[in-house]
Amino acid sequence: MRRVRFHSHGGPEVLRLETAPDPEPGPGELLVRVEAIGVTLPGVRATRNPRTPLPGVLGGEVAGAVVASGPGVEGFAPGDRVTALSFTGSYAELATVPAAMASRIPDGVTAVEAVALVRSGHVALAALATAALRPDESVLVTGAASGVGHLLVQLARGRRVVAAAGSPAKAAFLRELGADEVVTYDAVPALTDGVDVVLDAVGGDLLPDFLGALVPGGRLVFFNSGGGTVPAYELLAGSKTITGLTMRRFAATQPDRYADHEARLWRMLAAGELRPVVHAEFPLEEAAAAHAVIEARENLGKVVLRPA
Repeated sequence: MRRVRFHSHGGPEVLRLETAPDPEPGPGELLVRVEAIGVTLPGVRATRNPRTPLPGVLGGEVAGAVVASGPGVEGFAPGDRVTALSFTGSYAELATVPAAMASRIPDGVTAVEAVALVRSGHVALAALATAALRPDESVLVTGAASGVGHLLVQLARGRRVVAAAGSPAKAAFLRELGADEVVTYDAVPALTDGVDVVLDAVGGDLLPDFLGALVPGGRLVFFNSGGGTVPAYELLAGSKTITGLTMRRFAATQPDRYADHEARLWRMLAAGELRPVVHAEFPLEEAAAAHAVIEARENLGKVVLRPA
């Protein structure tokens, strides 16, 4: 099979297309012939992270057809169309995925639609659940035009939604999705009305500004891979809280809610209540170009790789 790995740390240019033996599914795993791969900001950042082991493989969401099942797997058969997370290499023609985190793709839904919806949708719903956002509260969504962010904007509609993005060129896109206000990151400190909740996909040096946008007693849910530090006194003086979120722990500790979220995503897609937007599709061999789009923060919605 063909796969993409990297043998040195750096930007998109370090990604290399290789050939490799077909993987075998282990206990509790499915082997999936991949039709679509979701490109994520954590994956893009991993190539520059000196702590990423080499040679580097990138995990993430995939969608395709089941080829085989490993020991202990029940309920799936070859040919079943699924979307799932691959932790051991998603940039490939074949990928192994945990059966426990695989979701059947309904009839009429393409692999690209599925890969743009499920993992990003799970993160979005988990962030909202962690924040315990109420109908009367306002919310600031950072990274609002990203794969997760553009779903969050839609899911939070019905209350005051402030969308933060890196460029004013994204304003029309975000307003179409339901944002009431759109601001660039440098304008966040100047928000005249604070928000009750911040859902942060950006972090880094901007994290203090996002924390400062909260009203007293506000909550920030932190689900990005960019790190960042905050002034502790801001938490004390404003009675503010920060909660971290990772999907692996959320799924493991709240399996019933995770399953409910999955069913809700498919229902909302079928009803036209949630629209996953695909910014661009690239062939597997152009993974570097896909990463460059994410690094430049040019995307409006999801960036997808296609192995064939």
